[in-house]
Amino acid sequence: MSDDIPPLVERIHDAPGRIVLVTSGGGSRAIADLLEVAGASRTVLEACVPYCRAAVLDYLGGNPDQYCSPRTSRALAVAALLRAHRQREINAQAAPSPEADQAAPLAGVACTAGLKTDRPRRGEHRAHVAVQSDGRTTTYSLTLEKDRRTRAEEERIVARLILNALAEFVGLTERLELDLRENEPLGRKETIAPEPWRELMLGRRDAVCVGDCDEPARVVFPGAFNPTHVGHRRMAELATRLLGEPVHFEISVSNVDKPPMDYTEMERRIDEFDDDAHVWFTRAETFEAKSRLFPGATFVVGVDTLRRIAAVRYYADDPEARDAALKRIAARGCSFLVFGRDIGGTGFVRLGDLDLPEPLARICREVPAEQFREDVSSTELRRRAGRDE
Repeated sequence: MSDDIPPLVERIHDAPGRIVLVTSGGGSRAIADLLEVAGASRTVLEACVPYCRAAVLDYLGGNPDQYCSPRTSRALAVAALLRAHRQREINAQAAPSPEADQAAPLAGVACTAGLKTDRPRRGEHRAHVAVQSDGRTTTYSLTLEKDRRTRAEEERIVARLILNALAEFVGLTERLELDLRENEPLGRKETIAPEPWRELMLGRRDAVCVGDCDEPARVVFPGAFNPTHVGHRRMAELATRLLGEPVHFEISVSNVDKPPMDYTEMERRIDEFDDDAHVWFTRAETFEAKSRLFPGATFVVGVDTLRRIAAVRYYADDPEARDAALKRIAARGCSFLVFGRDIGGTGFVRLGDLDLPEPLARICREVPAEQFREDVSSTELRRRAGRDE
């Protein structure tokens, strides 16, 4: 350990703040730096190193587009923050804890890195560190000159960056020197969340509306909108024309098979929409949960989404549980406006091509292919953008 690290770590341990730290691909030296200085239990609730892809996926609960990226670091930090809250609750229930411990701010701190290895690396040597607290998302991104340093030297820089990020979180002004060259930029981005977003993140409310949402949401278009594209816009326009009601867009911050969403990502998704759009952030992972939030609504979906709604694997492989959930959606007066889609390897799929359970089939209405066909995918757009970068 460098001589300048223990004094900073000691001050971190003395400052208010509790963290769950997770590193993947690099930065694990920071865990040792924190634990080698007495008093680490005042700072570290948990430290994890999910290194292989399966471990990262398990920690996130969903598959990221890239394993070393600012977005993945932030998603890991969100998962870590939620673990920190659960662990503090469990500790409080197990044994009384000092009032200062219960009042200390919590954060998830995460790092994803792609550093020097024993085989040729095609991309840059880089690291992304994210700190997710209750009220803000902060991301630090660093690109290192390729083949200038050994793996151990790159690891030490990333570990020092993590400690600097942690020092900022607990309110210290001291920073460790990173010894970077002019061609090794360190970027920083911060998003401070409005109070409703904080309550949504922590599960204290189920939905937050951005924009003018005074009128009831009778037509709801759920999706990731990552990014929005011409297909989304045409679907919204047609839904408004067919149903005579404005479309409200809905984005769930927690999803089955997708990483959790942070404040920076929420802000970016909002920027995809026009200023007068009705946009909801929710915690509704399933359409049954969405039907509770928006009773009587018509949900605008593609056939690929409808096929997932009908899939028994999302209901613990229990057809009876699936049918019961679909009946509850129908009982709340909800229905589906279904758009055909070109699904890779299958071609263009219509509503009539699906074998749906009866409780779902009777609450679906199709938009004919003559009225709508846009063979564009947000996933493909993200893939192209990644290649362009």
